[in-house]
Amino acid sequence: MASVNPPRGMRDFLPADKARRERVLAVIRERYRAHGFDEIETPVVEEYSRLHAGIGGDNEKLAYNVLKRGLDADAIRAGADDPAALADLGLRYDLTVPLARFYASHRGELPSVFRSIQIAPVWRAERPQKGRYRQFVQCDIDIIGDGSARAEAELIVATLDTVDALGLDGGSVRVNDRRVLEWMLASFGFTDDEKPGVLITIDKLDKIGPAGVAAELRGRGTTPTAVDAFEAFLTRPQTLEYHPYGERQIRKALPEGAPDEVVGHLVGIGEAVAAARSGDGDVPLVFDPFLVRGMGYYTGTIFELAHPSVDYSLGGGGRYDGMIGRFLGQDVPAVGFSIGFERIVDLIADGDAAAASAIVLVHDRDVPLGELLAIKAGLLADGARVRLEQRTKNLKALLERSAADGYTSFATVTAGAALADLEIKPLA
Repeated sequence: MASVNPPRGMRDFLPADKARRERVLAVIRERYRAHGFDEIETPVVEEYSRLHAGIGGDNEKLAYNVLKRGLDADAIRAGADDPAALADLGLRYDLTVPLARFYASHRGELPSVFRSIQIAPVWRAERPQKGRYRQFVQCDIDIIGDGSARAEAELIVATLDTVDALGLDGGSVRVNDRRVLEWMLASFGFTDDEKPGVLITIDKLDKIGPAGVAAELRGRGTTPTAVDAFEAFLTRPQTLEYHPYGERQIRKALPEGAPDEVVGHLVGIGEAVAAARSGDGDVPLVFDPFLVRGMGYYTGTIFELAHPSVDYSLGGGGRYDGMIGRFLGQDVPAVGFSIGFERIVDLIADGDAAAASAIVLVHDRDVPLGELLAIKAGLLADGARVRLEQRTKNLKALLERSAADGYTSFATVTAGAALADLEIKPLA
């Protein structure tokens, strides 16, 4: 028999799971819209050439490609070593590349500073494992057309507000800038050719520590004096005094001589976030000079969402000022922040299934259909959610299943009963 399971790395959702996901998505949409963002929709497929234009980083290697129609066996054999000859479309692997194309297509119809919401599934040919899927939902907000620190601050404030609204207060955002990383590596003596590989190794710092990073760089034949300088910086003596996010914290975390323009941009983000969250005490930002984020299109500020309940990030993003220029021929400033929906939804407490009552009407077989539907219509008019269920021998199992599906109460219906006769009882 053929397998009845979904493809590996993809999932079915039972009604209760689907309802829970939709409740979380509703909160995310509502908070994003409250902050002035507008939702758009793009196709699930994009042109192959666009998805493989060198702007998607490692995700390009994970793209699902769509075979051209009408290819015969000879054409397939001839193109076996050239995917571009076999595919003209592909499933989107993120929402940023489609957004850049969308903006280039509709720029004349959009405001000069465009604040976008995209909430939709994406597909990557990942190796399935716990928490890593081949189909998953991304929740993106982006600001296009604003190159100032205000754009990053708006994204961070909207994201933290959304996380708070979901009951995950206490979140914070780690912040860095790819320009700082580039400057820092150059100051240590790494060559331009070495920098991409060095960044990959730096990204492992939390896992393998300074000694492990230095050993891996030496094992790859990286410039010895640069590795020595970098290791000395990583292991330098440091005081344990606490500094809140700001210029002092940023400069203390970097080698001397960090570029003033970039430091000023980072400080400006913190000042704006502090103004927006003035009643929350310390600004929930942390400067992390070794935050890398692997996407190849980041050109400036990068950030990741952290929460004390887990040891992994719950989202991230950054500035990608060069991407839209690939389509328009001129650069347009752009920055985005994506919430990791699949990770966040697992942390959200169930809470109330619905604001209105949800009632199961358990009826005998002989109750006339017209009577049932009249009672149901009356409850619906009062704003309730209503399900009809014919009484079974195992009433307890029926009610337990209804509770699992989000229903909060039940009533039994006999022939001749009316809405006023119902005795509504809680399911719990």
